[in-house]
Amino acid sequence: MGKLKQAGLLCAGVLGGVLISLQFSAMAEKDVRANIPVEELRTFAEVFNAIKQGYVEPIDDKKLITHAISGMLSNLDPHSTYLDVDSYKDLQVGTQGEFGGLGIEVGMEDGLIKVVSPIEDTPADRGGVKSGDLIFKLDDTLVKGLTLSDAVKRMRGKPKTQIKLSIIRKGEAKPLEITLTREVIKVQSVKSKLVEDGYGYLRITSFQENTGASVVKHLTDLYKPGSLKGLVLDLRNDPGGLLNTAVGVSAAFLPAKTLITSTDGRTPDAKHQFYASPDDYMRGSKDDYIKTLPAEALKVPLVVLINGGSASASEIVAGALQDHKRAVILGTTSFGKGSVQTVLPLPGGAAIKLTTARYFTPSGRSIQAKGIVPDIVVEETANGTSSMRLREADLDKHLENNTDKDIATPPVKPQTKAPAKPKTTPGNGKDEPLEDPAEPPSRELASKKDYQLNQALNLLKGLQIMQNKP
Repeated sequence: MGKLKQAGLLCAGVLGGVLISLQFSAMAEKDVRANIPVEELRTFAEVFNAIKQGYVEPIDDKKLITHAISGMLSNLDPHSTYLDVDSYKDLQVGTQGEFGGLGIEVGMEDGLIKVVSPIEDTPADRGGVKSGDLIFKLDDTLVKGLTLSDAVKRMRGKPKTQIKLSIIRKGEAKPLEITLTREVIKVQSVKSKLVEDGYGYLRITSFQENTGASVVKHLTDLYKPGSLKGLVLDLRNDPGGLLNTAVGVSAAFLPAKTLITSTDGRTPDAKHQFYASPDDYMRGSKDDYIKTLPAEALKVPLVVLINGGSASASEIVAGALQDHKRAVILGTTSFGKGSVQTVLPLPGGAAIKLTTARYFTPSGRSIQAKGIVPDIVVEETANGTSSMRLREADLDKHLENNTDKDIATPPVKPQTKAPAKPKTTPGNGKDEPLEDPAEPPSRELASKKDYQLNQALNLLKGLQIMQNKP
């Protein structure tokens, strides 16, 4: 059997950007390699030989083999991929939350780069790149024909250098051209703020190696002025990250030894249950950061915000808190990435990232291509609209979800529709337009204009009133 127990389980958002893994594994052993399809390999050898002899230009053997490996993986599912030496190094660097580039979470669709989400406060975010954009040209190079790794490599580069993205955007009659300046992308994965007296706000943008410890530090800081009446955990647009970190973040709000998630795959090592236990959330660290957590954090009334950009590790946290009835999940349905990737190093410094398992919430729900359905649906704006988002189910070759047909989905409490607002409001003798409901969300942390956050705070205040009733 494969030595996948030594391997790290990758549960990041869609390919590119903050793709990060736990540990690394040796390749499968001899009994797996024994079942080699000889006839198919003979056909492969004949095609290889035909290209070598007859292709219009000479082509290097290594390049041909690399392309063959890349093709095998990319045709499995959207998250299995070949990582050349540079891409593998970038992935390892990404575990520390720092890499050079533009700050975009991307996938492939019909041979083009599809933007899943720009990372908060990066060149892509500030430059106006949007979820769902299709990038068809990088500078003067057409994306068609490039692998995802090649495309990501072209988007990354030295800080202060520029790249022009040619973009097809739904609703735009003509392609857009956006020129961005590369930066060293340092992703601060946890932010917090005391939004009102007694009410805290905790934002996780991605799940990196130190995110669990950072969550505990921020919670400690939030409790310094006094007890909290309620807490909002914001996982919106969080593309995911490390599985063990997702377990650690969940452990900050759940009792010790509580089941957080489970994984299931074809090999015995891909079948595992993860608990709120140091053995499952600590990796390479001697200090159990949960020990320093304020005790009140385990009981504080909690609302978790999710949306279509919440993927993978953030869905694990939301699913665990929902199943254990520890929090109310509010917002819109999450991305729906319920698969686990293992990084397998190859000779020469390259690696492959292979989908090896599905993960499940504590009650046994698979969110693959479905997502976490919030307990209370609240759209992004008061008039009941949310921006169009790419989801796992929209990706070509995504894994189907046929494993939870008998498991009930939690009932959804619909949002109370807000009264219609006039498009203009009178002022100084003339009509002045109201704020455009489709405008991009404010980059201010815990903005007062954040409709979903305000609804979460209202819910917490309502819970507080109910608890204080005799």
